[in-house]
Amino acid sequence: MLNAIDRLVVLLSKLPGIGKKSATRLAYHILDTDASYARVLAEQIACLHDSIKRCSECGSFTETDPCPICSDLGRDNSIICVVEKPQDVHVIEESHEFNGKFHVLGGLIAPLDGINPGDLSIGQLLYRVKRHNAREVILAVNPTLEGDTTALYLRQILKEADVEVSRLASGLPVGGDLEYTDRLTLSRSFRGRVKI
Repeated sequence: MLNAIDRLVVLLSKLPGIGKKSATRLAYHILDTDASYARVLAEQIACLHDSIKRCSECGSFTETDPCPICSDLGRDNSIICVVEKPQDVHVIEESHEFNGKFHVLGGLIAPLDGINPGDLSIGQLLYRVKRHNAREVILAVNPTLEGDTTALYLRQILKEADVEVSRLASGLPVGGDLEYTDRLTLSRSFRGRVKI
């Protein structure tokens, strides 16, 4: 039978990038800290789903709808950066290289995993491109087989919208993840983006 520490280790080890050793280290760290810290941490985790929702405009995570990026009148509506997941928005924002709007696809096309174009927010992207008279769509998807497939599909779909389609330059490592890319590499990728 598992005790309280073992149960916490099991739960923590289900987080991405956290193995059993890291989960054990985290569990003992939480136990070693003040009990009030553990209570605040538990409260923040418990209320996360009540506080955070998806932006109805771009699909990113936000506490307000629309999100602060979509609400910002100083941002360029004519450039839309397409990303796979909400955390990619945060990574790109930290680079301070992009002043347009974002669009979160909610995944990548991966037929072997049962993810088809209809499962992604591609229809909403097309609507936003037309509504904002976008002049450029930047495809900031990971350079993987699924990312390449998604980029090719979007390029084909966006041909009809008469919009320039570009992709981040190859400063990003093949098979890499935007979430783990340093700011300098991301910055160079934006500056060296290429038309596709």
